[in-house]
Amino acid sequence: MKVYNVYCDESCHLENDNQKTMVIGGIWCEIEVVSEINDRIRDIKKDNNFNPYAEVKWVKVSPANLDLYIALINYFFDNSDLHFRGIVIPDKSILKHEVYFQTHDDFYYKMYFTMLKQIWEPHSQYNIYLDIKDTEGYKKIENLKTISQNANYDFSGNLIRKMQQIRSHESEILQITDLIIGSLSYLHRGCQTSKAKLEIISKIKNRLYDIGRSYSLLRNSYLSEKKFNILIWKGRRSGDDEC
Repeated sequence: MKVYNVYCDESCHLENDNQKTMVIGGIWCEIEVVSEINDRIRDIKKDNNFNPYAEVKWVKVSPANLDLYIALINYFFDNSDLHFRGIVIPDKSILKHEVYFQTHDDFYYKMYFTMLKQIWEPHSQYNIYLDIKDTEGYKKIENLKTISQNANYDFSGNLIRKMQQIRSHESEILQITDLIIGSLSYLHRGCQTSKAKLEIISKIKNRLYDIGRSYSLLRNSYLSEKKFNILIWKGRRSGDDEC
């Protein structure tokens, strides 16, 4: 039975944070290659005159450290052990929670589960690590476990070995998740102010093209896509209204 680690992050997930786009995603790999990958990421930092134990984050992207961030994107695509799955909700303001008798929190957990369930495979086990965002982390973990069990994805409790919070500086792989999540959020919010961030987005598009995944980051990938899988959430429709 294979065991995988999944490193999850999110951007602009709150309902009233004055940001229209919400992104949830995770990078996963087999547990036996985690140490090797983290070591290699630290080497890349060092090679680019960056403290190997310092944290890289999307909000820190600048022209001065662009070479480092481009190298990290290249490493993700060059390493066949690393895989990404993300969900983009382009505009939270059009969500009609009341129609589905749900709160924004309910929707948030549904989206998190929708992201994770496409990663999970039968006869495998998963350690799921979530970036610490706020004091609601324990509740988040318990709700995700409950949803997974109720959906019969982990009713026996064997699929998910562990689900816990970690801080992003504790995991180099989680830092790459933050970088990709940030790229998707920036693109879908239509931001144009940072040339360095736009170059990273362009690099992701080019690398997808290089490996034969020539789809737009503004549209869904194939559901079966394993390297870089994205879902642009449109919801259901009632007449002409987005739900």
